[in-house]
Amino acid sequence: MLIKIFSVANYGIKTMSIDVEVNVANQGFPSFDIVGLPSKAVAESRDRVKTALINSGFSFPNKKITINLAPADMPKEGSYYDLPIAVGLMSYISDVAIPSKSLFYGEVSLDGGLRHTTGILLAAIHAKEKGIQNIFIPSSCANEASIVKEMNVFPVDNLSQLFLHLNGQKHISPYKNEISEESEDQFTNQVDMADVLGQHKAKRALQIAIAGGHNVMMQGPPGAGKTLLAKAISSILPPLSYEESLDVTRIYSSAGHILPNRSLITQRQVRSPHHTISYAGMVGGGVIPKPGEISLAHRGVLFLDEIYEFSRYVLESLRQPMEDGEVTISRSFGSITFPTKFLLIAACNPCPCGYHNSNRPCTCTQFQINRYKKRVSGPLMDRIDLFVEINAVEKNYYLENNKIASQQPKSEEIRKKIIKVREIQSKRFLNDKILINAEMKNSHMSKYCKLNESSNMILYKAVEKYNLSARAYFKLIRVARTIADMDESFEIKEEHIAEAIQFRNMEI
Repeated sequence: MLIKIFSVANYGIKTMSIDVEVNVANQGFPSFDIVGLPSKAVAESRDRVKTALINSGFSFPNKKITINLAPADMPKEGSYYDLPIAVGLMSYISDVAIPSKSLFYGEVSLDGGLRHTTGILLAAIHAKEKGIQNIFIPSSCANEASIVKEMNVFPVDNLSQLFLHLNGQKHISPYKNEISEESEDQFTNQVDMADVLGQHKAKRALQIAIAGGHNVMMQGPPGAGKTLLAKAISSILPPLSYEESLDVTRIYSSAGHILPNRSLITQRQVRSPHHTISYAGMVGGGVIPKPGEISLAHRGVLFLDEIYEFSRYVLESLRQPMEDGEVTISRSFGSITFPTKFLLIAACNPCPCGYHNSNRPCTCTQFQINRYKKRVSGPLMDRIDLFVEINAVEKNYYLENNKIASQQPKSEEIRKKIIKVREIQSKRFLNDKILINAEMKNSHMSKYCKLNESSNMILYKAVEKYNLSARAYFKLIRVARTIADMDESFEIKEEHIAEAIQFRNMEI
């Protein structure tokens, strides 16, 4: 007897239809085999499913059982084939009908319960694209799947409950997402920008960077406030739009980072990997590749603290994703592309000891300083838009902490201004396939970034003085466009160009 169950396989953020074919033969020695290039986790489904069915009160057939995961030429990985295999065997054992246009996806525990499973959102999106009306998943994943509208999401606690539903004895009600998008993923215990004393230039640079999506590098001695500024970034990030939220949630779902009973990610993520991170950890990797830090920071911030301590090989891997907004990882079965439109914020010390050009004596030789800074290549530095020199905080700032802190702008005020600037850009690029100024191509710049003669002259002198590349030239104009937006100016004026040039000093 042959029974077919519809399921899916996730390859990165792409999903492929899988037919789980369950065949129970009367002839042949009793066995339980899974074919179709299964991984170790898939092969272990035999023991999980058999034990779960027995513990749920079913009489497991002592016959030759063959499970085929079609198409058979694609590798299968993960434990989410447990549920479709169990449903196929349940249909044979108890002769229950399987509803048409239904997808089954989830891991089964030994007691027959269903466990939280990765990639639920990808499965739900694929099901809707294929015209499937019903999706049966673990109840802890229902909130994630219910992001996809106009689908019947059936939350299943255990196999016994599912059997009663399929048999028509006790109906499972489709799940409704009752948690509002705005209440999800709110940051708690944020560092407020007002907590950072002084550093007005650095704060201004970060506001420009976040408003327009520009990359920033901060350099200064230990204790100047670089890391504290980075921690305060999350408090001024604008919320994600629905389309951006869906993209980010898909990435986190494929990586298994969506916690049980959680839903749409609506806040931009700040990723801060340690400098010992590997190439695969940064870019992504695995037999079936998983997203790395640069993809997990999509539409958010990738903060590299002590950037000079990172492996040069890892840092060089950022060049192409920063330019293209995506990274492609190739394997024998094909290529997988992950989006990587992130905002890079880097922090570093000026030298190995950290006190070069500060009010404390530096113990490094010029050779040591040069070797230290060569860990970041010129092409990578050329992709950074804003460079900020952070000096040690003056004594009066922290000796009169309470008085000065009350005068600092709050994160809430800054965030409102950034949201307003983002709205200006959204209206500007309404008919273009971009969202922010940093994504503008040359064709967009000729349309939205026209300069007068005086501004052109200032820009020409800057190119001559700093020997800027063509990439740096256009980055200056993009930054100036963002500064003009912050001033609510339709025209890019001389002062906007001048401020953009001020942040282009690479000799920090």
